[in-house]
Formats: sequence, C-alpha cells, structure tokens
Amino acid sequence: QVQLVESGGGLVQAGGSLRLSCAASGRILSAYTMAWFRQAPGKERDFVAALTWAGSRTYYGDSVKGRFTISRDNAKNAVYLQMGSLKPEDTAVYHCAADRYGSGSREVPHYDYWGQGTQVAVSS
Repeated sequence: QVQLVESGGGLVQAGGSLRLSCAASGRILSAYTMAWFRQAPGKERDFVAALTWAGSRTYYGDSVKGRFTISRDNAKNAVYLQMGSLKPEDTAVYHCAADRYGSGSREVPHYDYWGQGTQVAVSS
C-alpha cells in the first residue's frame, strides 16, 4: 500500500513560482510512474506531468510544457513539481498519483494511488 501526501500549495501572483512536494510512504517500486494532476472547480481532473521512477522519463501536458518541471528524490521517496511563470488558469487543486504498472499514462484511471491534494491559487 502506498500513501501520498502533497504540500507546498498556496496563493501566488501571476508570473510567480511554487514548488509542490509529494511524500510517499510505502515502497515505490522501480516500475512505478509518478504523476501530478490538477482539478479546477467544476472541471475534470487533468494531467500535468509524469515521471517514470526508474528511467526518469518525463511527460508534460501541453499547457504546462516549458513552465513546469517534475523531479524525484529516491532517497526521500518524494516527487516534486516546480511551477514557474504561473498563470491564473493554473489555479486548481494539485494531486500526486502513482501508477504501479508504470504505464506512463496521462489518464486518471491508470493511477492506483492518489493524494488528497494541495490548493494552488494564482492571482492576476
């Protein structure tokens, strides 16, 4: 069983930066893909970024490419999302997720474990 806890959200002005953290308890195996999704009020949960645990391949949603960076710290069993050049449309609850089969998918149903989320609000 894997538990994920996000932190680092907050209120920031447009153009600013934030770094989100996801701490995982339980063993994250080398096959796992770790990802960030976000969900704005009244909208579906959207893919933001993903990282294969073993191979360090990264994937990004089109709306965040070039502005956000996903990374990991194996020793700390943690995943991070560095967000820059933030826009009001980035406002959402950001969720960390783990796919134990390592599909590298951008789809919600492929992910087995989810955190409760951390709120990010970007003011104009």
